[in-house]
Amino acid sequence: MREALEDVWRALADPTRRRILDLLRAGPRTTGELCARFAVSRFAVMKHLAILERAGLVLVRRESRQRWNYLNAVPIRQIYERWIRDYEGVWAGSLLTLKRHVEGSGRERGRTS
Repeated sequence: MREALEDVWRALADPTRRRILDLLRAGPRTTGELCARFAVSRFAVMKHLAILERAGLVLVRRESRQRWNYLNAVPIRQIYERWIRDYEGVWAGSLLTLKRHVEGSGRERGRTS
């Protein structure tokens, strides 16, 4: 599982690949449709898709001459469960403390003016 998540992190590190995933979030797309959305070559987009597929973030279904790409959100959920979920309570608490501090500072300044 650790190696699989490392592949996911590497795949998510690239902004073009994140943009591909954003496009697939709206629904499956053919490779041609995805290529049309980028200013790079078809070969470059296909290379990004291969990395996403190897990381398990994209599932592919071939239908005659078309290649349909689907988002697989399971690896992203695994990252959330492993790296984010346990910390979100701490982050939320820290942000609330900061909010209270900032709001309190603003009221104190208003009283002294």
